[in-house]
Amino acid sequence: MAVFTPLTTQTLEKFLSAYNLGELLDFKGILSGIENSNFYVNTTTGRYVLTIFERLNEQQVPYYLELQKHLLDKGLPVSGPIADNDGKLFSKIAGKPASIAPCIPGQYVEQPNADACRQMGELLAKMHLAVRDFPLVQENTKGLQFWLESLPLLKPYVPQDLFQYLDAEVKRQENLMKTDAYNNMEKGAVHADLFRNNSLIEVDGDQQKIGGVIDFYFACHAPFLYDVAVTLNDWAVNLETGEFKPEEAKSFLEGYNSVKKFTEQDKEMWQDMLSAAALRFWVSRLYDFYLPREASMLKPHDPAHFERILKLRRNSSPENLPWV
Repeated sequence: MAVFTPLTTQTLEKFLSAYNLGELLDFKGILSGIENSNFYVNTTTGRYVLTIFERLNEQQVPYYLELQKHLLDKGLPVSGPIADNDGKLFSKIAGKPASIAPCIPGQYVEQPNADACRQMGELLAKMHLAVRDFPLVQENTKGLQFWLESLPLLKPYVPQDLFQYLDAEVKRQENLMKTDAYNNMEKGAVHADLFRNNSLIEVDGDQQKIGGVIDFYFACHAPFLYDVAVTLNDWAVNLETGEFKPEEAKSFLEGYNSVKKFTEQDKEMWQDMLSAAALRFWVSRLYDFYLPREASMLKPHDPAHFERILKLRRNSSPENLPWV
């Protein structure tokens, strides 16, 4: 989340007139993330989050909103769009598609405890089961095609030895995606960006309870195990070194496995999926760091964090990686 499209009170009031959400009290831009413009909006009926889609067009937006609605309809705690007075899940503001959703309970927690990790593992598994009948398909916009297109743009900025490592890993993943082992993996609609800052946790002393999941705007059709790897690579790591935190990682994986069983094929692909998940965010962070878009509120993430994580995953012995 960030702010690329500034708003005026008049513009926002006009947008809200298409919804039954009461009168506008105030609003504030959200400094988090780097893809869309996001605002907290307070009205006489409650607090909401407004998302203005900066890159997605009117043909692309429905996938993401329908996915959220699908998960909500299955009873899962996710942020989902409110329909306007005509029943549409999005409308337009400042000439761009936009949606509004209620705030879900909880707060950002930098270091979720082992119990919260277990709960998130369970919730992620429930999400994966819930989308088995979701009919829409969306390619991974930060997947292989993005990596291949980004490499020549990044080459002038990245040190030669590091670029060679990056290029080799992209080629390795490209070859992996051609194998039967990869293509036989169970796939479906996945969040693909379920970092700690895309969830909210209710905190009561030492107790932590998952409030819900937000920001589905990198969702795509991909292996479920890739989604597990993306989430674990953020939720259960030492933020300084990128190494796994054993208790948190074990709790997360056991939570997932208690709802949706891992398979022997999952175990065989685990190191590759952890590496792919790290590569995805290393490439996108390099891109955003060296080729940023202008925004009134924007803080690029450090690419070196996922460089470290990728190297740790690739250099690890498979038996030393966390598993159930």
